[in-house]
Amino acid sequence: MAKVTRDDVARLAGTSTAVVSYVINNGPRPVAPATRERVLAAIAQLGYRPDRVAQAMASRRTDLIGLIVPDARQPFFGEMAHAVEQAASERGKMVLVGNTDYVAEREVHYLRAFLGMRVSGLILVSHALNDQAAAEIEAWDARVVLLHERPEAIDDVAVVTDDVGGARRAVRHLLEHGHPYVACIGGTAETPEVGDPVSDHVEGWRLAMADFGLTTEGRCFEAPYNRYDAYRVALGLLSGPDRPPAVFCSTDDQAVGVLRAARELRIDVPGELAVAGFDDIKEAALTDPPLTTVATDRKTMARAAVDLVLDDTVRLPGNGHDRLRVVPAHLVVRRSCGCDGDPQQP
Repeated sequence: MAKVTRDDVARLAGTSTAVVSYVINNGPRPVAPATRERVLAAIAQLGYRPDRVAQAMASRRTDLIGLIVPDARQPFFGEMAHAVEQAASERGKMVLVGNTDYVAEREVHYLRAFLGMRVSGLILVSHALNDQAAAEIEAWDARVVLLHERPEAIDDVAVVTDDVGGARRAVRHLLEHGHPYVACIGGTAETPEVGDPVSDHVEGWRLAMADFGLTTEGRCFEAPYNRYDAYRVALGLLSGPDRPPAVFCSTDDQAVGVLRAARELRIDVPGELAVAGFDDIKEAALTDPPLTTVATDRKTMARAAVDLVLDDTVRLPGNGHDRLRVVPAHLVVRRSCGCDGDPQQP
């Protein structure tokens, strides 16, 4: 059975899809009573989201913001969720958090659930926004801000960091220590090639290697983003005959796994192996040795995302707002790269 759309409702009611949206969302423009009745009658006749539409008619948007992340167990996303919650609290809002576990169907589930609750807006950290999820956002005419990642499936307001530039600086720093090359721990075969921070980190690594005239062939290795799987990958990589002199990890969590594997194999870091990561999670300053990494300003990103998701004018033509905000990243030098001195504190 074909999915009922707003176009179907508008056609039956004899009005535009914009008017249907105004009725469903109680604004932002008023609708004449007779027109509203025709739209509601068409909704009822066609069965267009009857439960959620009834809820939308009963009240305006709530004081809730929906936040969807891949996995809050990972320190980066846990810290990002906390920053969003703090920023939302400053605006008098509460945050609902859903974890997708990198599963597209679960992402769609949370999209439907949160939008059905009439959240004020939705902040989405999407691993790979698919067409179904993009269609769900369009159907609800939702206020959505993409955070950290910007999938190709949707061209929406986004807050990201300078992933390529940050990774490039970290790898160049390792190479400036005199290492003949730097290996890269990237993502997995399922990591999107466009719009995903890990792919951008790998691209930054490639650019830095090219800056020094070095080949990347056979020097990038797949690993999941967490420390546990990265640890297993690192055991194989570091115990092999072609152990790299330096490793750049696309996430700090991966770097923690690499440091653990190096310790188990009795490889001195940084004497025999230099390591750098990306994200500057709190734990990065407490590893042994403390981890050189790229810091992302999660507080600034979270505050920008909350401000944008609550701004009714951001999507209006000619409003002067930037749809894409890029927050700078900076290198945090600690001892895992081979630099001397006291580590920077968390």
